[in-house]
Amino acid sequence: MPGDPSPTALADRIAGLLRDVPDFPQPGIVFKDIAPLLADGAAFDAVIHGLAEAAGAKGVDVVAGIEARGFLIAGALARQLGCGVLPVRKAGKLPPPTVRRAYALEYGEAEIEVPLGLLEGKRVLLVDDVLATGGTLRAAAELLAQAGATVTGMAVILELGFLDGRATLGDLLGPAPLTALLTT
Repeated sequence: MPGDPSPTALADRIAGLLRDVPDFPQPGIVFKDIAPLLADGAAFDAVIHGLAEAAGAKGVDVVAGIEARGFLIAGALARQLGCGVLPVRKAGKLPPPTVRRAYALEYGEAEIEVPLGLLEGKRVLLVDDVLATGGTLRAAAELLAQAGATVTGMAVILELGFLDGRATLGDLLGPAPLTALLTT
């Protein structure tokens, strides 16, 4: 797309639209709110184009988005790439059959699940809004593989580098590289 911002300009634009929410969802956590970014049509379009450019050469069949903000990114990105979209849901939200995995968050534990029977042999790009400790992305990538998919890449808008989530992803990053549009 003509006029696409450089990666540095896009990162600056993202940084300028993030909102820090202290002590949410619990004391001591600083939540990175992407709502202002999503509400800015031109900025959201630039983000989707930036993620599509990063994923484009990999050729994906499905974009999988992690609940809930990842759904928004995945839908727009799948439309841009001309492929399918699949939600990675909180446990108990999908009809059976599913596979489920528990994982640790920076402030607790959670479980996610994906449907069975839709992903065999599919190449999947896994997306979310923020990479923090890496537990959510790792659990989702492992679930997608368990459901028969090949995760060809992972992408996030924001990586919180100080939490070293890439280390949690470790061995997954060889076959499934991670793209972050902004790292803080």
